[in-house]
Amino acid sequence: MASSPKPLISRQSFSARIWRRTLDGVGVKFGLAWVGVLVLFAVFAPFLANSMPLVMSKNGEITFPVLRYLSIEDAWILVAFFIALAVSRLPLAGGAKFLIFFSGTAVAALIANLTVQPPALVIYDDFRGPEYVQVDWKIMPPIPYAPGDYLRDLGSKGLEAPFASAGHAHWLGTEENGADVLSRMIHASRIALSIGFIATGIALAIGIVVGGLMGYFSGIVDMLGMRLVEIFEDIPTLFLLLTFVAFFGRSLYMMMVIIGVTGWSGYARYVRTEFLKLRKQDYVQAAIASGLPLPSILFRHMLPNGVAPLLVAVSFGVAGAILSEATLSFLGLGVVDAPSWGAMLDQAVKSSTFNWWMAVFPGGAIFMTVFAYNLIGEAFRDAIDPKLARRNGGES
Repeated sequence: MASSPKPLISRQSFSARIWRRTLDGVGVKFGLAWVGVLVLFAVFAPFLANSMPLVMSKNGEITFPVLRYLSIEDAWILVAFFIALAVSRLPLAGGAKFLIFFSGTAVAALIANLTVQPPALVIYDDFRGPEYVQVDWKIMPPIPYAPGDYLRDLGSKGLEAPFASAGHAHWLGTEENGADVLSRMIHASRIALSIGFIATGIALAIGIVVGGLMGYFSGIVDMLGMRLVEIFEDIPTLFLLLTFVAFFGRSLYMMMVIIGVTGWSGYARYVRTEFLKLRKQDYVQAAIASGLPLPSILFRHMLPNGVAPLLVAVSFGVAGAILSEATLSFLGLGVVDAPSWGAMLDQAVKSSTFNWWMAVFPGGAIFMTVFAYNLIGEAFRDAIDPKLARRNGGES
Protein backbone atom coordinates (compact mmCIF):
# COMPACT_ATOMS: atom_id res chain seq x y z
CA MET A 1 0.00 0.00 0.00
CA ALA A 2 1.47 3.34 -1.11
CA SER A 3 2.04 5.83 1.69
CA SER A 4 0.48 9.26 1.40
CA PRO A 5 2.92 12.09 0.63
CA LYS A 6 4.10 14.09 3.61
CA PRO A 7 2.90 17.72 3.70
CA LEU A 8 5.51 20.25 2.74
CA ILE A 9 6.73 22.41 5.62
CA SER A 10 7.55 25.96 4.67
CA ARG A 11 10.76 27.43 6.07
CA GLN A 12 9.41 30.94 5.72
CA SER A 13 8.41 32.88 8.84
CA PHE A 14 4.72 33.45 9.57
CA SER A 15 4.91 37.14 8.63
CA ALA A 16 6.72 36.31 5.36
CA ARG A 17 4.03 33.75 4.44
CA ILE A 18 1.24 36.24 5.22
CA TRP A 19 2.93 38.93 3.13
CA ARG A 20 3.46 36.54 0.20
CA ARG A 21 -0.17 35.38 0.27
CA THR A 22 -1.35 38.98 0.53
CA LEU A 23 0.53 39.95 -2.62
CA ASP A 24 -0.96 37.05 -4.61
CA GLY A 25 -4.11 39.00 -5.51
CA VAL A 26 -4.44 41.58 -8.25
CA GLY A 27 -6.60 43.91 -6.17
CA VAL A 28 -4.05 44.38 -3.40
CA LYS A 29 -1.35 45.25 -5.95
CA PHE A 30 -3.62 47.94 -7.34
CA GLY A 31 -4.36 49.22 -3.82
CA LEU A 32 -0.68 49.34 -2.85
CA ALA A 33 0.19 51.06 -6.14
CA TRP A 34 -2.43 53.77 -5.52
CA VAL A 35 -1.24 54.34 -1.94
CA GLY A 36 2.35 54.45 -3.23
CA VAL A 37 1.40 57.17 -5.75
CA LEU A 38 -0.27 59.17 -2.96
CA VAL A 39 2.84 58.85 -0.80
CA LEU A 40 5.02 60.17 -3.64
CA PHE A 41 2.58 63.05 -4.20
CA ALA A 42 2.60 63.90 -0.48
CA VAL A 43 6.41 63.78 -0.15
CA PHE A 44 7.34 65.59 -3.36
CA ALA A 45 4.34 67.95 -3.65
CA PRO A 46 6.46 71.17 -3.63
CA PHE A 47 8.49 69.80 -6.56
CA LEU A 48 5.45 68.55 -8.53
CA ALA A 49 3.08 71.51 -8.23
CA ASN A 50 4.50 74.97 -7.54
CA SER A 51 4.61 78.44 -9.09
CA MET A 52 8.35 78.94 -8.60
CA PRO A 53 11.10 77.38 -10.76
CA LEU A 54 12.84 74.27 -9.53
CA VAL A 55 16.16 75.54 -10.87
CA MET A 56 17.08 78.52 -13.04
CA SER A 57 20.11 80.25 -14.46
CA LYS A 58 20.33 84.06 -14.54
CA ASN A 59 23.46 85.89 -15.68
CA GLY A 60 25.33 82.62 -15.36
CA GLU A 61 24.30 82.08 -11.73
CA ILE A 62 22.33 78.89 -11.01
CA THR A 63 19.79 79.07 -8.18
CA PHE A 64 17.10 76.78 -6.71
CA PRO A 65 14.13 79.04 -5.81
CA VAL A 66 11.93 76.11 -4.73
CA LEU A 67 14.39 75.19 -1.98
CA ARG A 68 14.32 78.73 -0.58
CA TYR A 69 10.55 78.56 -0.15
CA LEU A 70 10.36 75.07 1.38
CA SER A 71 8.35 75.14 4.60
CA ILE A 72 9.30 73.36 7.84
CA GLU A 73 6.66 70.73 7.04
CA ASP A 74 8.07 70.21 3.51
CA ALA A 75 11.61 69.69 4.83
CA TRP A 76 10.51 67.38 7.64
CA ILE A 77 8.39 65.16 5.35
CA LEU A 78 11.28 64.83 2.86
CA VAL A 79 13.77 63.84 5.57
CA ALA A 80 11.26 61.43 7.17
CA PHE A 81 10.70 59.74 3.80
CA PHE A 82 14.40 59.11 3.23
CA ILE A 83 14.85 57.95 6.84
CA ALA A 84 12.05 55.43 6.25
CA LEU A 85 13.76 54.21 3.07
CA ALA A 86 17.11 53.81 4.86
CA VAL A 87 15.61 52.08 7.91
CA SER A 88 13.67 49.62 5.74
CA ARG A 89 17.00 48.34 4.37
CA LEU A 90 18.51 47.65 7.80
CA PRO A 91 18.67 43.96 8.89
CA LEU A 92 16.80 44.59 12.15
CA ALA A 93 13.55 43.46 13.76
CA GLY A 94 10.38 45.46 13.17
CA GLY A 95 10.36 47.01 16.65
CA ALA A 96 13.96 48.20 16.37
CA LYS A 97 13.25 49.70 12.93
CA PHE A 98 10.24 51.57 14.31
CA LEU A 99 12.25 53.00 17.22
CA ILE A 100 15.04 54.16 14.88
CA PHE A 101 12.50 55.72 12.50
CA PHE A 102 10.60 57.41 15.33
CA SER A 103 13.80 58.79 16.88
CA GLY A 104 15.17 59.92 13.51
CA THR A 105 12.00 61.74 12.53
CA ALA A 106 11.80 63.43 15.96
CA VAL A 107 15.38 64.71 15.58
CA ALA A 108 14.62 65.78 11.99
CA ALA A 109 11.56 67.74 13.17
CA LEU A 110 13.68 69.53 15.79
CA ILE A 111 16.44 70.40 13.28
CA ALA A 112 13.88 71.55 10.69
CA ASN A 113 12.25 73.88 13.25
CA LEU A 114 15.65 75.40 14.12
CA THR A 115 17.14 75.74 10.64
CA VAL A 116 14.37 76.12 8.04
CA GLN A 117 13.18 79.72 7.78
CA PRO A 118 11.07 80.31 4.66
CA PRO A 119 9.90 83.86 3.77
CA ALA A 120 6.87 84.87 5.84
CA LEU A 121 5.03 86.23 2.78
CA VAL A 122 4.95 84.56 -0.63
CA ILE A 123 3.60 86.60 -3.56
CA TYR A 124 3.05 84.11 -6.35
CA ASP A 125 2.48 86.81 -8.99
CA ASP A 126 6.17 87.75 -8.67
CA PHE A 127 7.23 84.37 -10.10
CA ARG A 128 5.62 85.38 -13.39
CA GLY A 129 7.41 88.76 -13.34
CA PRO A 130 10.64 89.87 -15.07
CA GLU A 131 12.91 88.57 -12.29
CA TYR A 132 11.88 84.98 -12.98
CA VAL A 133 10.99 85.32 -16.69
CA GLN A 134 14.02 87.15 -18.10
CA VAL A 135 16.49 84.37 -17.30
CA ASP A 136 18.95 82.25 -19.27
CA TRP A 137 16.93 79.10 -18.69
CA LYS A 138 14.74 77.56 -16.02
CA ILE A 139 13.05 74.27 -15.15
CA MET A 140 9.49 74.50 -13.84
CA PRO A 141 7.53 71.81 -11.93
CA PRO A 142 5.18 69.63 -14.04
CA ILE A 143 2.22 71.63 -12.63
CA PRO A 144 3.42 75.27 -12.67
CA TYR A 145 0.89 76.51 -10.10
CA ALA A 146 1.06 76.45 -6.30
CA PRO A 147 -2.08 75.38 -4.39
CA GLY A 148 -2.39 78.89 -2.94
CA ASP A 149 -1.72 80.70 -6.23
CA TYR A 150 -5.05 82.28 -7.19
CA LEU A 151 -3.75 83.67 -10.51
CA ARG A 152 -4.95 87.24 -9.94
CA ASP A 153 -2.45 88.60 -12.48
CA LEU A 154 -3.75 86.18 -15.14
CA GLY A 155 -7.34 87.28 -14.63
CA SER A 156 -8.63 83.90 -13.41
CA LYS A 157 -12.39 83.99 -12.88
CA GLY A 158 -12.57 80.86 -10.73
CA LEU A 159 -14.49 77.63 -11.33
CA GLU A 160 -13.31 77.16 -14.91
CA ALA A 161 -13.61 73.72 -16.54
CA PRO A 162 -10.48 71.81 -17.69
CA PHE A 163 -8.70 73.56 -20.59
CA ALA A 164 -11.35 76.33 -20.60
CA SER A 165 -8.95 79.06 -19.41
CA ALA A 166 -7.58 81.35 -22.09
CA GLY A 167 -3.79 81.61 -22.29
CA HIS A 168 -2.95 79.05 -19.59
CA ALA A 169 -3.94 75.39 -19.33
CA HIS A 170 -5.41 73.75 -16.25
CA TRP A 171 -5.72 69.99 -16.77
CA LEU A 172 -8.39 69.57 -14.07
CA GLY A 173 -9.82 73.12 -14.14
CA THR A 174 -9.79 75.74 -11.39
CA GLU A 175 -11.65 76.05 -8.08
CA GLU A 176 -13.78 78.95 -6.84
CA ASN A 177 -10.82 81.20 -5.97
CA GLY A 178 -9.01 80.53 -9.24
CA ALA A 179 -6.37 78.07 -7.97
CA ASP A 180 -5.40 75.05 -10.07
CA VAL A 181 -7.41 71.95 -9.05
CA LEU A 182 -4.68 69.42 -9.89
CA SER A 183 -2.13 71.32 -7.79
CA ARG A 184 -4.50 71.42 -4.82
CA MET A 185 -5.33 67.73 -5.21
CA ILE A 186 -1.63 66.79 -5.12
CA HIS A 187 -1.02 68.85 -1.97
CA ALA A 188 -4.29 67.60 -0.40
CA SER A 189 -2.93 64.04 -0.45
CA ARG A 190 -0.83 65.06 2.58
CA ILE A 191 -3.91 65.69 4.71
CA ALA A 192 -5.57 62.46 3.54
CA LEU A 193 -2.53 60.33 4.36
CA SER A 194 -1.51 62.10 7.57
CA ILE A 195 -4.95 62.01 9.17
CA GLY A 196 -5.35 58.37 8.15
CA PHE A 197 -2.03 57.16 9.52
CA ILE A 198 -1.75 59.36 12.64
CA ALA A 199 -5.37 58.97 13.80
CA THR A 200 -5.17 55.21 13.23
CA GLY A 201 -1.80 55.08 15.01
CA ILE A 202 -3.27 56.78 18.10
CA ALA A 203 -6.26 54.40 18.08
CA LEU A 204 -3.99 51.40 17.57
CA ALA A 205 -1.70 52.31 20.48
CA ILE A 206 -4.62 52.75 22.90
CA GLY A 207 -6.38 49.62 21.63
CA ILE A 208 -3.28 47.43 22.02
CA VAL A 209 -2.64 48.53 25.62
CA VAL A 210 -6.28 48.27 26.79
CA GLY A 211 -7.02 45.07 24.85
CA GLY A 212 -3.75 43.48 25.95
CA LEU A 213 -4.45 44.14 29.63
CA MET A 214 -8.03 42.82 29.29
CA GLY A 215 -6.92 39.63 27.55
CA TYR A 216 -3.93 38.95 29.79
CA PHE A 217 -5.55 39.53 33.19
CA SER A 218 -9.17 38.59 32.24
CA GLY A 219 -11.57 38.50 35.23
CA ILE A 220 -12.48 41.85 36.78
CA VAL A 221 -10.00 43.74 34.56
CA ASP A 222 -11.65 42.26 31.48
CA MET A 223 -15.14 43.10 32.74
CA LEU A 224 -14.26 46.74 33.52
CA GLY A 225 -12.36 47.07 30.24
CA MET A 226 -15.30 45.81 28.21
CA ARG A 227 -17.61 48.36 29.87
CA LEU A 228 -15.09 51.06 28.88
CA VAL A 229 -15.04 49.73 25.32
CA GLU A 230 -18.84 49.82 25.16
CA ILE A 231 -18.87 53.44 26.40
CA PHE A 232 -16.44 54.58 23.69
CA GLU A 233 -18.30 52.60 21.01
CA ASP A 234 -21.42 54.67 21.78
CA ILE A 235 -19.66 58.01 21.19
CA PRO A 236 -20.67 59.43 17.77
CA THR A 237 -17.32 60.56 16.33
CA LEU A 238 -18.74 62.90 13.70
CA PHE A 239 -20.95 64.79 16.16
CA LEU A 240 -18.04 65.03 18.60
CA LEU A 241 -15.88 66.50 15.82
CA LEU A 242 -18.59 69.02 14.96
CA THR A 243 -18.90 70.04 18.62
CA PHE A 244 -15.15 70.56 19.05
CA VAL A 245 -14.94 72.56 15.80
CA ALA A 246 -17.81 74.77 16.98
CA PHE A 247 -16.18 75.49 20.36
CA PHE A 248 -12.43 75.39 19.66
CA GLY A 249 -12.13 76.17 15.92
CA ARG A 250 -10.71 74.13 13.05
CA SER A 251 -7.52 72.19 13.63
CA LEU A 252 -6.12 69.19 11.78
CA TYR A 253 -4.32 67.97 14.90
CA MET A 254 -7.52 68.13 16.93
CA MET A 255 -9.27 65.99 14.27
CA MET A 256 -6.49 63.40 14.43
CA VAL A 257 -6.67 63.18 18.23
CA ILE A 258 -10.48 62.93 18.37
CA ILE A 259 -10.67 60.28 15.63
CA GLY A 260 -7.86 58.34 17.32
CA VAL A 261 -9.21 58.58 20.87
CA THR A 262 -12.71 57.49 19.84
CA GLY A 263 -11.68 54.77 17.39
CA TRP A 264 -9.61 52.35 19.52
CA SER A 265 -12.42 50.09 20.75
CA GLY A 266 -12.35 47.76 17.72
CA TYR A 267 -8.58 47.24 18.04
CA ALA A 268 -8.98 46.53 21.77
CA ARG A 269 -11.53 43.79 21.00
CA TYR A 270 -9.17 42.14 18.48
CA VAL A 271 -6.18 42.22 20.86
CA ARG A 272 -8.28 41.01 23.81
CA THR A 273 -9.50 38.00 21.81
CA GLU A 274 -5.99 37.06 20.71
CA PHE A 275 -4.50 37.48 24.18
CA LEU A 276 -7.25 35.36 25.78
CA LYS A 277 -6.17 32.53 23.44
CA LEU A 278 -2.44 33.09 23.99
CA ARG A 279 -2.31 33.61 27.79
CA LYS A 280 -2.30 29.84 28.54
CA GLN A 281 0.24 28.93 25.85
CA ASP A 282 3.42 27.23 27.06
CA TYR A 283 5.79 29.99 25.94
CA VAL A 284 3.73 32.62 27.80
CA GLN A 285 3.70 30.52 30.97
CA ALA A 286 7.45 30.02 30.59
CA ALA A 287 7.95 33.78 30.29
CA ILE A 288 5.88 34.33 33.46
CA ALA A 289 7.80 31.61 35.33
CA SER A 290 11.08 33.21 34.25
CA GLY A 291 10.09 36.41 36.02
CA LEU A 292 9.98 38.63 32.93
CA PRO A 293 8.38 42.05 33.46
CA LEU A 294 4.77 42.50 32.33
CA PRO A 295 5.55 44.87 29.39
CA SER A 296 8.03 42.31 28.03
CA ILE A 297 5.47 39.47 28.26
CA LEU A 298 2.71 41.57 26.66
CA PHE A 299 4.52 43.41 23.90
CA ARG A 300 7.57 41.27 23.14
CA HIS A 301 6.19 37.74 23.43
CA MET A 302 2.39 37.87 23.08
CA LEU A 303 1.74 40.83 20.76
CA PRO A 304 3.81 39.58 17.76
CA ASN A 305 1.77 36.35 17.81
CA GLY A 306 -1.58 38.15 17.94
CA VAL A 307 -0.96 41.14 15.71
CA ALA A 308 -2.03 39.60 12.38
CA PRO A 309 -5.81 40.27 12.69
CA LEU A 310 -4.98 43.87 13.60
CA LEU A 311 -3.53 44.48 10.13
CA VAL A 312 -6.98 43.97 8.63
CA ALA A 313 -8.62 46.37 11.07
CA VAL A 314 -5.88 48.99 10.60
CA SER A 315 -6.39 49.19 6.82
CA PHE A 316 -10.14 49.70 7.28
CA GLY A 317 -9.45 52.22 10.08
CA VAL A 318 -7.24 54.36 7.83
CA ALA A 319 -10.02 54.46 5.21
CA GLY A 320 -12.56 55.44 7.87
CA ALA A 321 -10.36 58.29 9.17
CA ILE A 322 -9.93 59.68 5.64
CA LEU A 323 -13.71 59.59 5.13
CA SER A 324 -14.29 61.42 8.44
CA GLU A 325 -11.94 64.25 7.45
CA ALA A 326 -13.48 64.47 3.97
CA THR A 327 -16.98 64.60 5.46
CA LEU A 328 -16.01 67.40 7.85
CA SER A 329 -14.34 69.39 5.06
CA PHE A 330 -17.35 68.83 2.80
CA LEU A 331 -19.55 70.37 5.49
CA GLY A 332 -17.27 73.43 5.48
CA LEU A 333 -15.75 72.65 8.90
CA GLY A 334 -12.39 71.28 7.79
CA VAL A 335 -8.95 72.89 7.73
CA VAL A 336 -8.98 76.39 6.23
CA ASP A 337 -5.37 77.07 5.29
CA ALA A 338 -4.62 73.80 3.49
CA PRO A 339 -6.24 72.12 0.46
CA SER A 340 -8.54 69.19 1.14
CA TRP A 341 -10.41 66.81 -1.16
CA GLY A 342 -13.59 67.17 0.89
CA ALA A 343 -13.48 70.99 0.74
CA MET A 344 -13.03 70.86 -3.05
CA LEU A 345 -15.95 68.45 -3.34
CA ASP A 346 -18.09 71.05 -1.53
CA GLN A 347 -17.59 73.40 -4.52
CA ALA A 348 -19.28 71.02 -6.98
CA VAL A 349 -22.53 72.96 -6.67
CA LYS A 350 -22.28 76.73 -6.44
CA SER A 351 -25.04 79.23 -7.26
CA SER A 352 -27.27 76.44 -8.62
CA THR A 353 -24.54 75.46 -11.11
CA PHE A 354 -23.11 71.95 -11.17
CA ASN A 355 -19.33 72.12 -11.67
CA TRP A 356 -18.69 68.55 -12.75
CA TRP A 357 -14.88 68.67 -12.48
CA MET A 358 -15.12 69.63 -8.79
CA ALA A 359 -17.25 66.53 -8.20
CA VAL A 360 -15.46 64.01 -10.42
CA PHE A 361 -11.80 64.58 -9.52
CA PRO A 362 -11.84 65.15 -5.70
CA GLY A 363 -14.70 62.63 -5.31
CA GLY A 364 -12.80 60.12 -7.45
CA ALA A 365 -9.66 60.59 -5.34
CA ILE A 366 -11.60 59.96 -2.10
CA PHE A 367 -13.30 56.90 -3.60
CA MET A 368 -10.06 55.44 -4.98
CA THR A 369 -8.19 55.94 -1.70
CA VAL A 370 -10.88 54.35 0.47
CA PHE A 371 -11.29 51.56 -2.11
CA ALA A 372 -7.53 50.91 -2.14
CA TYR A 373 -7.37 50.55 1.66
CA ASN A 374 -10.39 48.23 1.60
CA LEU A 375 -8.68 46.05 -1.03
CA ILE A 376 -5.53 45.88 1.11
CA GLY A 377 -7.56 44.99 4.20
CA GLU A 378 -9.50 42.25 2.40
CA ALA A 379 -6.25 40.78 1.03
CA PHE A 380 -4.78 40.67 4.55
CA ARG A 381 -7.97 39.04 5.85
CA ASP A 382 -7.87 36.35 3.15
CA ALA A 383 -4.16 35.71 3.74
CA ILE A 384 -4.60 35.32 7.50
CA ASP A 385 -7.60 32.96 7.21
CA PRO A 386 -6.15 29.39 7.34
CA LYS A 387 -9.31 27.87 5.77
CA LEU A 388 -8.93 30.01 2.65
CA ALA A 389 -5.20 29.24 2.52
CA ARG A 390 -5.82 25.45 2.54
CA ARG A 391 -8.63 25.79 -0.02
CA ASN A 392 -6.24 27.64 -2.34
CA GLY A 393 -3.58 24.96 -1.93
CA GLY A 394 -1.23 27.00 0.27
CA GLU A 395 0.46 25.87 3.46
CA SER A 396 -1.30 26.84 6.70
